[in-house]
Order: sequence, then structure tokens, then C-alpha cells
Amino acid sequence: MLGAASAQAQDTKVTIGYQLIDGPFLTAIANGSFEKATGYKIDWRQFSSAGDITSAFASGDVPIGVLGSTGIAAATTRGVDMELFWILDDIGRSEALVARNGSGIKGPQDLKGKKVAVPFVSTSHFHLLVALEQIWHIKPSDVQILNMKPPQIVAAWSRGDIDAAYVWPPALSEIEKTGTTIITSEEVGKKSVPTFDGLVANRTWSAKHADFMNKFTKVLAQSYADYRANGAKWNADSPEIKAMVKLAGGTAKDAADAVKLLVFPTAQEQASAVWLGGGKSGGALRALTNSAEFLKNQRQIDKALPDYGPYVTDKYAQAAAK
Repeated sequence: MLGAASAQAQDTKVTIGYQLIDGPFLTAIANGSFEKATGYKIDWRQFSSAGDITSAFASGDVPIGVLGSTGIAAATTRGVDMELFWILDDIGRSEALVARNGSGIKGPQDLKGKKVAVPFVSTSHFHLLVALEQIWHIKPSDVQILNMKPPQIVAAWSRGDIDAAYVWPPALSEIEKTGTTIITSEEVGKKSVPTFDGLVANRTWSAKHADFMNKFTKVLAQSYADYRANGAKWNADSPEIKAMVKLAGGTAKDAADAVKLLVFPTAQEQASAVWLGGGKSGGALRALTNSAEFLKNQRQIDKALPDYGPYVTDKYAQAAAK
């Protein structure tokens, strides 16, 4: 009996990985909504890069976590068995390439020979390479592209060790104070492929814990609906912003500004062809397919999969949208 009770308790514990991305998801983490709705004991583990969270996923340590669209494409191509079940945000203006004041970079062509930091295999890395090759027609090899996590970027920036960086808040908010924005992911996306942050789950784990997944996704839907209704009132003094800062760091003002740069799809939009629904015409599937093709061309992956459909599901969003 004791062994059965222990196994049952273990079955209602889960580790979920999150990254430093402001929004309704962090607010729901902070107020304990997920635990209340699911009855699970959740160990919230913070990661600072796509590579770190992918490794934790591949090892089985983390069955649910946050990854950008490029990270999802790379991980699934390499055999990590995950499914995208929620669009955390449409990245838009919340990722950008910023040149440090005094670096001598006035425009894109000045990037040649300069040190540009970015977290590798991230959405920022993807859009940096897209901007260089497809928009400005600059060979990536002509730029010194350095692999750094967001906290490392801020430290290197303050020392003057790098000339530019492509990253997201709170690191972006910090470097923008002493830099000039060259291009944002909203601009790159309009000229190529948009990027997004998503929540992914281990497919075997999610099938076994379908009730948890449905309740978890309903909390997401409610928190996003609350933001849609009241987000305009979120400012540096609001409890939602303060809760995000407690989890992700930075300042309340920077967090309030960062949230306004992102787009948070409703449950109905999530379930539609705009994002998770729509089969092969769905926005998320198209973004993963295009991201994988680009990663292959950049030799980040050996080959792209013929179909990324098995790694995108709208079933939880569909249930939450009802």
C-alpha cells in the first residue's frame, strides 16, 4: 500500500521549464493557478537558453517547457519526442538586433567584422541569420557571431566586449539603454518567416496525463483572456508586472514595456489555422517547416523532416476554447 501511495504521489509531480519571457504565463505561475487547477505539485525550473531546455527535455528531466519556434524545429528534427500545444507569444518587436553605442555600427553593412552575440539555435539566432543573408545579403562568415546566453550578453555588453547583440527582454531592455536598434523580429518576420515562443510537452507524458494537460491549458486560456481584457492597465505598479519581475528579474518598468512588444493569441486563435489548427496550412506548422529548412541550410541540422505535423497539436487548445 505504501508503495502504491508513493507512486501515486510521484505521478502528481511534474517539472516544467520556463524561460525569461514576460507575459500572462509568468503571472499564472506566480499566483499558483496551475497548481490549484491541476492538483499537481509543480517544480518550476528556469532556463536561460534553448539549448539547455532541449537537453533537459531529451534526458526526460522536463516533460513540459518553453521553446522558441527555431528551438522546436531543431529539437524535433534531432529526435526529441515533443508536441507544441500552446503559442506563448508571437515574438514581433520583443526580439531585436541592437548595436552598442560607440561600436561604429550605423547600419547593417557596418556589421562586417564586428562581434555580434546571440543565443545559438534560438529564434533570435534564426532571425539574425535571415536578416544577414536574405535581407542585407551579408555572409554570416563576414560577421563574428558569438554564442552567448542573455545574462552573458548583458555582462559582455557592459564590458564593451561585443559590438552588437540579437536578444529578448530583459536583456534586450538593458542593452537598448546604451544602443541603437538595427532591426526587430517584427520587421524580419514581415520580410521572411515570423517567429514565436511555444509550450511543448513530451508526447508520451502528455498522452498519459491528458487530464493534467487539459486543465493546464485551460489556465493558460483564462490567463490570456484576462490579459486581453485588462492588459492595457498593466504597468510598473500593477501586481501582474511585479509578479513577472520576481520570476524573470529586471525592472518593473522594463517588464511593463516588454509585454507590450509581444502578441498573445487567444485560445480561439490558438486552435485556428492562424496557429495550431488548419493542418498543413496552419501557421505554426509552416513556421516550423521553414525554420527547419533554414537551419539545414545553415548546417545547424543535417536534414529537415518531411513533415512536422506530428509535433503540433491543437487538441488542448480546442478544448480550452470551448
